[in-house]
Amino acid sequence: MVRNTLLLSLATLVVHAAGDPAKAGMDAAAVSAIGARMKAFVDQVYIPGVVTLVQRHGAIAEFDAYGWQDIEAKRPMRPDSIFQLMSMTKPITGVAVMMMAEEGKVRLNDPVEKLLPEFRGQWVIDSQSPDRRVLKKPARPITVRDLMTHTSGMAGGPPPGIGDLLQKMDRSLAEAVAIYAQQPLEFEPGSRWLYSNPGIATLGRIVEVASGMPYEKFLETRIFQPLGMKDSHIFLPAEKQSRLAIVYTVKDGHLAKAGAGILAGDPLAYRRNAKYSGPEYAVYSTAPDLAAFYQMMLNKGTLNGKRLLSPASVEVMTMVHTGDLKAGWVIGTGFGLTWEVTKDAIGQLTFLSPGTFHHGGAFGTFGWIDPKRDLVGVFLIQMSENRQDVRDAFIGMAGAAVVP
Repeated sequence: MVRNTLLLSLATLVVHAAGDPAKAGMDAAAVSAIGARMKAFVDQVYIPGVVTLVQRHGAIAEFDAYGWQDIEAKRPMRPDSIFQLMSMTKPITGVAVMMMAEEGKVRLNDPVEKLLPEFRGQWVIDSQSPDRRVLKKPARPITVRDLMTHTSGMAGGPPPGIGDLLQKMDRSLAEAVAIYAQQPLEFEPGSRWLYSNPGIATLGRIVEVASGMPYEKFLETRIFQPLGMKDSHIFLPAEKQSRLAIVYTVKDGHLAKAGAGILAGDPLAYRRNAKYSGPEYAVYSTAPDLAAFYQMMLNKGTLNGKRLLSPASVEVMTMVHTGDLKAGWVIGTGFGLTWEVTKDAIGQLTFLSPGTFHHGGAFGTFGWIDPKRDLVGVFLIQMSENRQDVRDAFIGMAGAAVVP
């Protein structure tokens, strides 16, 4: 177990923001047990802090903050603490693409080269060895759907030469995608699943071209503002920087602040002078903002009278598109359009219903929508080490608290 002398000297703070388990159709004692378990993880100095939220039938059952947003500065975790979502950004980009599809500006089966000419003439790797690579023309060009399902064959990360882009964020989205377009595909489009950050970045660039707006401006005006996501940003305003939860790592058996080598660089640099809008990982947000976004998806595209998507779009996004391909991070899942979807019994071992769609992020964040139980959940943490056991404890306890 890791130790941190300062953290051990401070009583674990718990902030109860809201929650009415009965109204949400959840067992009050079981919901209360969630808090005790999360507090124990902080008390054990296994994590610095966490924010959790469970919402069912549109009512909040549990919404609490535990521990510390910044240990050294003695800033407690708050219900409105701001987190770097990392790959939880991807479904937000997916929604932006679907909005463009509904406006007739993007077709999901369109070749990417139709929208972004720099993708014309791509090659695919036929074979390679340490000293030789053989390329050939792919059987077909990659499509928008391929990008959304991670089956395009685009590489997992940036290529040599700009390999530190996701840390330095020192190129524009247009510049980065133009470089991605020149790289050979890893495999024939549609034949395999490979989680691709450049592929999702390309979707963000498609949104820019189709909408005529910078990616970050599209999110702000077309998604965040209509849903009331007032604390969601690509570039964090100075007046909100004091609410940022710091990313921690384990060093010499102690919790320590992560430095500049992590995604998006040093959190305390606040992406100063960054150019890259990062459609694959760059959104900052809070638990209430994410709950609004997820409730919109659960409501088949609407929230508080504002419609972002049609029910048809939500349906097609959240069905499994990868068939029998080995796909996803969680065992027993497949991939929809930028959402991971629970499909097999083994994927239900943390009490996620079949058809639950979800996504996580590199620093341990996770959110899910369970249509069968009419439930959404948000788990926010900032750790560069794997803390999936904490996440799964929360997901499982939330599922077990549902009253039939």
